Amino acid sequence: MEREIDRFRGTVVKTTGDGTLATFDGPGRGVHCALCIRDGAHSIGLAIRAGLHTGEVMMHGDDITGLGVVIAKRISDLAASGEVVVSRTVRDLTVGSALAYEEVGEHQLKGVPDKWTLLRVHDPAHAIDLEPGQ
Repeated sequence: MEREIDRFRGTVVKTTGDGTLATFDGPGRGVHCALCIRDGAHSIGLAIRAGLHTGEVMMHGDDITGLGVVIAKRISDLAASGEVVVSRTVRDLTVGSALAYEEVGEHQLKGVPDKWTLLRVHDPAHAIDLEPGQ
């Protein structure tokens, strides 16, 4: 995972047991990185899920906090196995890229005001078929 994050000019902020929090210098790089990590995990029989959001964060030494981090975590929690799910903010900022999205509806994210439109990344270049239950 760290190799892919480095390749897409990201920075690992921290690991949280079975999760990883990373930042990127652009939302498109974050999405492509998540797709590559998902595909790499699938190739060795593992399934991951990823949630991405672009927003304001506060730096605390080597850590980040803030509503942007909370939103990304809540989105990740809603992603199914094998999915990369993003906020509408990420989709809007990657308009014109090769990325394609499928809306998965509006969701109330715990601890976050308003309803949020979430989208599943659909990228044929990264497409994988998961067996039911994976």
